[in-house]
Amino acid sequence: MTVDVPVDLDTIRAAHARIREHVRRTPVLTSPQLDAAIRSALFFKCENLQEIGAFKARGACNAVLSLDDEEAARGVVTHSSGNHGAALAWAAARRRIPAWIVMPDNAAKVKQSAVTDLGAIVRYCEPTVAAREAMCAAVQTETGATLVHPYNDWRVIAGQGTAALELLEDEPGLDAIVTPVGGGGLLSGTAIAAKSMKPSISVFGAEPEGADDAYQSLRSGRIVPQTDPRTIADGLRSSLGEKTFAVISSSVDAIGTTSEAAIVRAMRLCWEKLRVVVEPSSAVPLAAMLEAKLPIAGMRVGVILSGGNVDLERLPWQH
Repeated sequence: MTVDVPVDLDTIRAAHARIREHVRRTPVLTSPQLDAAIRSALFFKCENLQEIGAFKARGACNAVLSLDDEEAARGVVTHSSGNHGAALAWAAARRRIPAWIVMPDNAAKVKQSAVTDLGAIVRYCEPTVAAREAMCAAVQTETGATLVHPYNDWRVIAGQGTAALELLEDEPGLDAIVTPVGGGGLLSGTAIAAKSMKPSISVFGAEPEGADDAYQSLRSGRIVPQTDPRTIADGLRSSLGEKTFAVISSSVDAIGTTSEAAIVRAMRLCWEKLRVVVEPSSAVPLAAMLEAKLPIAGMRVGVILSGGNVDLERLPWQH
């Protein structure tokens, strides 16, 4: 199935102009110790310091601010394990419209609290894609709210691409950018922005070995659904959508997978060397590089640290 991609660099620049007064322009950090460990020069775009603690604020804000007044008045709805739900709740609150967030009943407590604290209405469901989608459909029927999908939405993809736009404005000499990949919104937006701004740049995704559907999908040329994800990186358990796969399959150079042990090690290294709190999903690109799963040796590499929402009562190195 061929999917037209209506997002380009102009779309992403327009999204940036739309959201710039609402989101943070996050800093780029470096670490000589991490550079030495990877044998590359690494530039970490700290979206863990973004509003609601994740890059998801960008896509959600762009989607909410793109609605006309009539659509906005009916509110928005989504399904999310946490970060996108919090982002949509936050963006809806900024526009003073209602938001319904469908969450799996096993979502991290810190992410559940983040959504309810922002004033959204939470509907819990079984932790399956089918259950999430069914509950979203029910809320739409009941309220007339607009669905803002966590990643399979062009407005969201354009918003996520603004992180790479800023990164390349700050560090134009990059040879490559690496992002985590779950549903693919961040990786898609990054690929569109980066390849448009600098056609020679390489764009890579990184995901856990226990949730490697994007790796399999890119290799096979079709979407391979995520069926039984097993990873500490709870934000990367989603399957690709047809929109994100259309971009990834045409514009992403490779996807590297990484072990759970490396994810935990990378998470701790970010805390120790960069002095920033990152969640497991955010540590996956560094983990893939620690295990030499991506061809980045000797390059200047941008790394998007996707989020920092961690349950401090359940750190992976605590016993």
